[in-house]
Amino acid sequence: MPETKIGLVGAGQMAQALASGWVQAGCVPGRQLVIYDPAAASIAAFKKSIPDAQVATGNRQVVAESEVFILAVKPQVMQTVLDDLKGSVGGDKLAVSIAAGVSLERLCTGLGTQRVIRVMPNTPCLVGAGASAYALADGANAEDGKLVGSLLDAVGTSACVQEEWLDAITGLSGSGPAFVYTIIEALSDGGVLMGLPRELSTAFAVQTVRGAAQMVDETKEHPAVLRDRVTSPGGTTIAGLQVLESHAVPAACIAAVQAATDRSRMLAKP
Repeated sequence: MPETKIGLVGAGQMAQALASGWVQAGCVPGRQLVIYDPAAASIAAFKKSIPDAQVATGNRQVVAESEVFILAVKPQVMQTVLDDLKGSVGGDKLAVSIAAGVSLERLCTGLGTQRVIRVMPNTPCLVGAGASAYALADGANAEDGKLVGSLLDAVGTSACVQEEWLDAITGLSGSGPAFVYTIIEALSDGGVLMGLPRELSTAFAVQTVRGAAQMVDETKEHPAVLRDRVTSPGGTTIAGLQVLESHAVPAACIAAVQAATDRSRMLAKP
């Protein structure tokens, strides 16, 4: 990938995860990043992980000094940022937003350009295991999409999708890591309850989740098929599955994705 100057309007957790993932993957040198955030603590944390990133004095400087700039701010403050940037974005700039719920139409109108791509990444980008989806506005061309796709693929996997799917993807993979962390913690607690040392229990919970996910990914079998292969008649697994069903764990997971999706749709409202 040719060196591209990338600006980050906002230097919070997701911006740091993406940028650190790119630097670690060797696809974007730290010196090619220019950042701005009004919170000094966010800038300090970003610089701690990527010392050679450049710090701008404001949002407009980020745009002026970058070829691609990423709007990495909370949806609730997006309108303030759009108002600040309007009139400063020329057709030579590619705008990318990672804010949940903020539509392409609103972004294009607010920035005064149609060359916009909306992305929903997730924090495992930090370790090269992200799951990201992106949608193109009418003014973004195939090369723009290819560039963003290559950046996302460098830190995990990505898919170009219809914009109407992005809220559901936010609920599933954007919020999903937090749901999985909760499950890992609960499995570890179960091991501790049964007498295992915490460190060993957590390590086995992590590897169990990792291995199960890898089995689904590599075998391409339906999760229910793989589950049945582990479930012997009258055995230990069916006893545990009965408890999960009685506590409505599958239904709770579905409801969690639904709630996160609904919240993403609510954030679309200015």
